[in-house]
Amino acid sequence: MLRVKILQISIFLIITLSFPSLLSAQQPTRKAKKKELEQIRANRLFIDGQRYMMLEDFDRAYFYFKKSLEIAPKEPATNFKIAEILLRANQVDEALDYGMKAVAADPGNKYYRLVMAEVYTKQGQPLKAAEILEDLMANTTENQNYILDLASLYLSAGDMDNALSALDRAEEYYGVIDQLIFQKQRIYLRRNNLKAAVEEGKKLINSSPGNAQYVISLVEILFNNGKSDDAIALIEENLTAYPNQAELQMAAYALYRERGDIPTAEDFIKTAFANPDLDPSIKAKAFAEILQEMRTERRERLLDNLQESMLAHNSTDADILTVVGDRLLFSNKKEEALALYRKSLQINPSNAQVLQGVITNLFESTQDFATIETYTIMAVDEFPERPEFWFFDGTAKLAQKKGEPAVESLEKAIELNRGRNKQLELLARASLGDALHQAGKKEEAFEAYDKVLAEKPDDEHVLNNYAYFLSLSKRDLEKAKKMSEGLVKRFPKNATYLDTHAWVLFQLKEYEDARKYMERALENEESPSGVMFEHYGDILYHLGKRNEALTYWKKAEGGDDISEFLHKKIRDQKYYD
Repeated sequence: MLRVKILQISIFLIITLSFPSLLSAQQPTRKAKKKELEQIRANRLFIDGQRYMMLEDFDRAYFYFKKSLEIAPKEPATNFKIAEILLRANQVDEALDYGMKAVAADPGNKYYRLVMAEVYTKQGQPLKAAEILEDLMANTTENQNYILDLASLYLSAGDMDNALSALDRAEEYYGVIDQLIFQKQRIYLRRNNLKAAVEEGKKLINSSPGNAQYVISLVEILFNNGKSDDAIALIEENLTAYPNQAELQMAAYALYRERGDIPTAEDFIKTAFANPDLDPSIKAKAFAEILQEMRTERRERLLDNLQESMLAHNSTDADILTVVGDRLLFSNKKEEALALYRKSLQINPSNAQVLQGVITNLFESTQDFATIETYTIMAVDEFPERPEFWFFDGTAKLAQKKGEPAVESLEKAIELNRGRNKQLELLARASLGDALHQAGKKEEAFEAYDKVLAEKPDDEHVLNNYAYFLSLSKRDLEKAKKMSEGLVKRFPKNATYLDTHAWVLFQLKEYEDARKYMERALENEESPSGVMFEHYGDILYHLGKRNEALTYWKKAEGGDDISEFLHKKIRDQKYYD
């Protein structure tokens, strides 16, 4: 859109230049005196409008300008100011009327004419706006600064001949500027005039010797128009003059690789990577692209060479560490890859893909949930709008028995997800049930489980935990039995599910059946937990096998999730609930 520079006129000049003199050599008549007073009032209203205009209170400015105009309807400055305000409010047609009045009253004022050019531009009449600028610039060098606006108007009107002419004039005025050249190249290419576009590119290169970006810009034009030989010749010519240009070496690598000359291409990329001035992000991107190719001995040798160069010059760059980590991960060196990913995040934590990779790999490889939590906190801090990171954070907190904070994170995950990812929604709600129970909110926990089962009735995680927590509360035991019974039928060797079912049966006082399932649980668990041994001891006790019960209670000592009564059971050789 045409940018119009409006002359800031001082209040003094507004009064003295825009309005008739208030002085008279002769004694004024009554009629003249009245007119003079009206003019003074119009001046004051205009000044008030100008003051509010400067304060950007455009509604009040408009009010005072309109009042002034009621007294002096032909005053050009007032019509001009109202046109300005209406343009700001995008009331273009109304602005046109006031702008025309300003120009009619003072056709020599360029600022009034410029506001009309802006009106025509907003009306979608760029050629009318261009006509005004052409007239302003005719036979004078004073207004040549509007030449770029003129070129823009011709471009928007699709008048390429006049646009090129304006751009040439702009080049005469401003000199060789890349944006002017690029615009001219676009026009020439649209007209299939490759020769002219290339000449413009060479002009830009010659204006700034050694500027690799200008060379690459022309190389892209040549390559995209089937002139790869010319593109290579241009690169090699510039590398001969300025050999230490890694960006041009990378461009040569791409062109020779496209041609199928792999040895030459590899020589160029090795030279480029050995240059410490090459942007690490360019290296990382090229390395990642090669990593996606079919694995061959040649590819591995090249990657070895490039990796050595990158780590020699860019060992503290997050992108470099990430792509080297990717290579290690593809080679199944997970621990080494994870170490590099973690180092990368210390430098730049704002990489969502790396954060997710680190978190998921840590969940798979370690039970150190405190360490995992450091990365989930980093993730939600960097990407607070991503529900999966809140889910990971809630899961890490839940594993550390941080019930309330886990609830907050999981609820945030559900809120942000808004049902878009159904799988994430179900996982988060299942974990939310666990977290709510951990936080002592049993009823809310059971409601969360019910919501999951309504969508996914066979969710094994929810069925197991729901049944187990109901058994701990000694409520809805038949419902719990139905859930746990279905699980052990589906997974007859799952020790956790067998243990849950046994404990539900225990609470139902079906001790013999409880014993059978608990024995199967212990048989199928390589390292039984303390609570499993304690449960088996409790069952044996109720079957009258007190000595055997004591043996298993003692085995439970020091194990996970044992009850607060275990030591008392051992001491008194008696069951406590």
